[in-house]
Amino acid sequence: MSTHAPHPHQPSPHHSCALTGEIVSARNGLRLDMLRPGLADHIRALHPDIAPDAYISRQALAKERSAYIAATLKAERGDLSELDHDVIASLAANDILTENIEDEIELGRTFGERAADAIASFGGSWTFIISFMVFINLWMALNIAGLMGAFDPYPFILLNLVLSCVAALQAPVIMMSQKRQEVKDRRRSENDYRVNLKAELEIRHLHEKIDHMLTRQWERLAEIQAIQIELMEDLASRRR
Repeated sequence: MSTHAPHPHQPSPHHSCALTGEIVSARNGLRLDMLRPGLADHIRALHPDIAPDAYISRQALAKERSAYIAATLKAERGDLSELDHDVIASLAANDILTENIEDEIELGRTFGERAADAIASFGGSWTFIISFMVFINLWMALNIAGLMGAFDPYPFILLNLVLSCVAALQAPVIMMSQKRQEVKDRRRSENDYRVNLKAELEIRHLHEKIDHMLTRQWERLAEIQAIQIELMEDLASRRR
């Protein structure tokens, strides 16, 4: 039974992460010189002794990328908010920020909040206006005609008292509903801010990555062209 020795130039399927020292497979990491310049310079600044072709695991790279994004945002905007930190954490963990705010808000409503929303919705509709006008006209007609003993004769003092009570109770109920709507709008805007900020950072990352890839391709093309020129000059010198 014969054993085949590995080829001396065959790359190792496993590498040691230069930041954590963990052994990871080749597909779970990248070389430092393959990263975009901004992120690579950030890692070199934090780890001055790292080799130019050092291998970094994707898990360690995600932490370094989040620290790099945090430093970039802080330099652009100053102190970071809690929303900014949430976006940076989601980038490091590759989480999805989009969520259905409406369902979460609806599930968390109390009985009083549901009642306030229903009353405010009914009080701001044409159904309420028409039914209330019918009620007022019916009240005045019954008292003027005396069909029920004129329980509230002109000038309808009891009716004015009822209207005042309705207005006094309706105003705070509408304010409660508006307050809930403000909370809902704030949560919507926070969710939109997270999604937009993450999209902006991802697009910026893609632009930098594409620019880096194009630069490396141009460098390789220049090297290939230089090799071709050397070969052509070599062939021309041999023919002479």
